[in-house]
Amino acid sequence: MSSSHPNLRVDWCSYEAAKYAVTTWHYSHTMPKSKNAYLGVWEQSEFIGALVYSLGSGRATDGRGFGLQRSFEVVELARVALRSHVSPVSRILAISVRLLRREFPKLRLIVSYADPRHGHVGPIYQATNWLYVGPTSPSRAFVDALGREHHSRVVSHSGVNSHFGQSRHALRTQDAIKIIRLPGKHRYLYPLDPEIATRIRPLAKPYPRKRAKDSSEPSPVHGEEDGAAPIRTLQTPLPLTTDSRRL
Repeated sequence: MSSSHPNLRVDWCSYEAAKYAVTTWHYSHTMPKSKNAYLGVWEQSEFIGALVYSLGSGRATDGRGFGLQRSFEVVELARVALRSHVSPVSRILAISVRLLRREFPKLRLIVSYADPRHGHVGPIYQATNWLYVGPTSPSRAFVDALGREHHSRVVSHSGVNSHFGQSRHALRTQDAIKIIRLPGKHRYLYPLDPEIATRIRPLAKPYPRKRAKDSSEPSPVHGEEDGAAPIRTLQTPLPLTTDSRRL
């Protein structure tokens, strides 16, 4: 299912296409290590980026405070990775939400975050009427010997961490050379049914103030700087893969 707009197409894409977009055009240059669904974006049949929806980890998609089950009712918009484009990000986001709802009818809530550490306040969420519910609690990041940052939730004293029930290697807290204190992120919610909308509406707070030049601010989850032209294999719509839309 895709947009009928003659110049814009938003459709399910492969992991490889989404990874290319994120590592090339998103400020983090990293893919979420969660169960994800991927939506590609094309203008004039040219691949210009992708949106990644994720189950997240820990409190990112914990819907228990709203009486929801994290396993299939709450999803996080984890990445919006776009090169230079003409279509408004708000339109791209709105189409992606419609496709997500159609493909995963049991979803009831979308959550996303804007990181003030990178100067983001969430203009695309404000433009598409998401509910702002305030900042998350401050956290910490641990810096390893190579200068890479690791969020505190993926660092452990033993060097082993559990993610979706699977053990994986992690930075040991005692091996960190530096600890960075991180400000809380702005948290936005988008309800997918009237009952959830009624439930979360009392939590709404005024949108954080925009800076004077916020109209040109990168979105909260990507930097919209001009990127190199996409590789040739991404110039036309990519075939769907079995896992491209699975959470």
